Amino acid sequence: MTTGHDTAAASPAKEGGAAPARPSGGGPVTEQERRRRSRLSRRWQRDVRWSPYAFVSPFFLLFLAFGLFPLLYTGWASLHQVELTAPTDMEWVGLRNYTRIFDDDFFWNAAENTLTIGIISTVPQLLMAMGIAHILNYKLRASTFYRVAMLAPYATSIAAASLVFVLLFGRDYGMINWALGAVGIDNIDWQNDKWASQIAVSTIVIWRWTGYNALIYLAAMQAIPQDLYESAALDGASRWQQFFHVTLPSLRPTILFTCVVSTIGASQLFGEPLLFDANKGASGGSQHQFQTLGLYLYEQGWVNQHLGRASAIAWTMFLILIVIGIVNYVISRRLRASS
Repeated sequence: MTTGHDTAAASPAKEGGAAPARPSGGGPVTEQERRRRSRLSRRWQRDVRWSPYAFVSPFFLLFLAFGLFPLLYTGWASLHQVELTAPTDMEWVGLRNYTRIFDDDFFWNAAENTLTIGIISTVPQLLMAMGIAHILNYKLRASTFYRVAMLAPYATSIAAASLVFVLLFGRDYGMINWALGAVGIDNIDWQNDKWASQIAVSTIVIWRWTGYNALIYLAAMQAIPQDLYESAALDGASRWQQFFHVTLPSLRPTILFTCVVSTIGASQLFGEPLLFDANKGASGGSQHQFQTLGLYLYEQGWVNQHLGRASAIAWTMFLILIVIGIVNYVISRRLRASS
């Protein structure tokens, strides 16, 4: 008796039906099939071996074109006297560009301004970011909204933020002087006074980067085990004591990271002081009172068109960043050893 299965197996495949099965592998393999399998095997091996390099190659190509080549070219140009109007006409001068900038009072003025603005902006910024992160770490209503709002200043254009702060710090019409006048303080010339202008520029930096650092601290705080807080609470520690004895020690690597990143950012400060200048120049004020190293480099290279001297300034700033990185490495090793 023939079953339904036998009938289905014996009937020919209808048009549009299932694809015919592959031939069983038990039969003899022809030479053509063996060559085809060998080619596919070699292609598969090459694909497995070289595909990862192809996937990461765009990064290295862009790095070579826009990272390594400019670095090497500026290093070579820093040893020559070359003008921006004729970048191919180079005259070998050795280290003269470095000795000239180290003998330039404007360079040391820019370095001093960069240091003071960096301190004035970094210390309050990180302290405020720590306090904001500590508040956001508690269970609050609409906490997602507050976290997104913290990133709004960071997402704002530097040009837009700087222009708004120029209006706020106006000498005769600014809101800051209006508020100071309400408590009996005379108008401050924020753009021409040295310390006042540096505080104003630092305020722009603080406003833009506090929320960004606050979210970094918040992420690190949420990674701290809750068992530590529960143990401290059982021992009778208050919330302030938990913050100083549990939170801060756990955040030491993160605090070090934000300090290093903020220091590097302060050493490269450019957009805020450039747009805060009333004359919109690279001099950093009428008396160079808030000219940073970034502005000094721009002034030498694109205003005075001394490309060789600007390259020497760029490499000097690069060496400063290397020193900062070495200090960060040493401190990180000591922190890991102590913990």
